Amino acid sequence: MLQKPYFAFAPLLRKSLYLWFALAALLLAPQSQATNVRIQTVLGDIDIELFDSAAPLTVANFLSYVNSGAYIDSFFHRSVPGFIIQGGGYTLTGTNSARKISVLPPVPNEFSASRSNLRGTISMAKISGNPDSATSEWFINIDDNSANLNNQNGGFTVFGQVVGNSLAIVDAIAQLPVYQASGAFNALPVTKTVGTSGLTLEHFVLVKSVSVIDTASEMAEADRIFNYLEANFPQFLSPANAPSTTFSGFYLRHYPDTGTYIGRANNLIYYLGPLFEGQLTALASVGDSLAMASAAGY
Repeated sequence: MLQKPYFAFAPLLRKSLYLWFALAALLLAPQSQATNVRIQTVLGDIDIELFDSAAPLTVANFLSYVNSGAYIDSFFHRSVPGFIIQGGGYTLTGTNSARKISVLPPVPNEFSASRSNLRGTISMAKISGNPDSATSEWFINIDDNSANLNNQNGGFTVFGQVVGNSLAIVDAIAQLPVYQASGAFNALPVTKTVGTSGLTLEHFVLVKSVSVIDTASEMAEADRIFNYLEANFPQFLSPANAPSTTFSGFYLRHYPDTGTYIGRANNLIYYLGPLFEGQLTALASVGDSLAMASAAGY
């Protein structure tokens, strides 16, 4: 097993969603440039890769709300088990007082069958019977909803996908109990049982912020960590100086001699390889890893 000082705190986080051979093959596929955003929720971060080229008007609309800070202190206000979780419509102005987000002019529908409403995709919500009515609200598909959402109201525009390890956070939100409040909140996901005193701030799945990720900075941090690990654990990570690449929200390096991958997603460093039987394993936080690398001169 891996030894101190780094890998002693390497618990198994979860089983990999990617088969070993599939990841190895897909790494060879060309990667397009895309804007990435991070939805910071009280349950964890959700990273989204936006489809800038495929849905330019929808992405520009979404980023207008992101850059204006409109989504700060918003919350997921609708959850339908096995279907979607929805946000982007309301912010909290008090302990349990909701305010509708001020909306921009609706964005024209950019639905395409080539961007289907599959599990883990993010799409624009809109008014029934009006394909061109999307404004601030969006939803994340919990399941494959293509048979339904691709074929009603002009099709619902998919403009991005959940990447990295973020689908676990999406699933955690989707699995929360639902509370029937009034109006638009008749399927409100809540973090705990609502008592006789009603909803409080702690019940809401708050979105602390939505922001564009500084990809270059995060890549530079990851490269420092990778270099540190290569130098200290050559028996597991060789050959050294492997090129870094991106795959489905992970920034990573592949070490063919040892059949190993090291990668970053969100704020965690991951290992994928034979030591943990091909399971994707969280080693440590980026902060802790970076501190160790910095102390060693990386």
